[in-house]
Amino acid sequence: MGQFDSNTVGQFILYMVALIFSLSVHESAHAWMSSRFGDDLARSQGRISLNPAAHVDPVGTLLFPAIAFFTHAPLIGWAKPTPVNPLHWRNKRVANFWVSAAGVICNFIIAIISGISIRAFYSAGIIGFSDQGGLAPAATNSMIAIGAVELLMVFFTLNVALGVFNLLPIPPLDGSKILQSILPSSFDSAFESLERFGFLLLFVAVFTGVLGVVFRVVMPLAWRIVFFGASI
Repeated sequence: MGQFDSNTVGQFILYMVALIFSLSVHESAHAWMSSRFGDDLARSQGRISLNPAAHVDPVGTLLFPAIAFFTHAPLIGWAKPTPVNPLHWRNKRVANFWVSAAGVICNFIIAIISGISIRAFYSAGIIGFSDQGGLAPAATNSMIAIGAVELLMVFFTLNVALGVFNLLPIPPLDGSKILQSILPSSFDSAFESLERFGFLLLFVAVFTGVLGVVFRVVMPLAWRIVFFGASI
């Protein structure tokens, strides 16, 4: 039981390291892109930074993910929203698209780097599949090596999940703003009305299992892409 507890705590620490870093990159990307389009609000508040202190929300980044990890509840986490002033943007619709997409793009970049690293280490024989079906170091039982492999896996799965989750066209997620910037301006009033119920729709999607269905399709597909063509 003690070993189980120590393993769980270790996995939780790796999960939180990956989550905090990934959310910091996500929010920093929003801030940087907004600055590129002429809005310095986020820059003036120190949000173009990978320092977690600039982005961590005590409830959304720490409490809710901890509850979700230890209870397996379908809860979601978030960082402090990046402040933007669209009135300062050059070419508002183009800016809205890229500022909204920047965080998602960075999540997918982290996932791609992690996935390529996993595949490269697997092809080199450095990591392989354990008897339990997960990935593990191929020639050592070192806790450091095991932790490094687990961290890579967490970075991959977490950032695929964050990228896909944020692409959902439900306010206040980035996907709704990306879709709004693509559709004609005649849809703007509909999006503004939808924003009133955004959090309600989001929690309905989480607690009715809709997101679970999405991820049960996405995650196996993502792992198949990583090991495409490999002899397993």
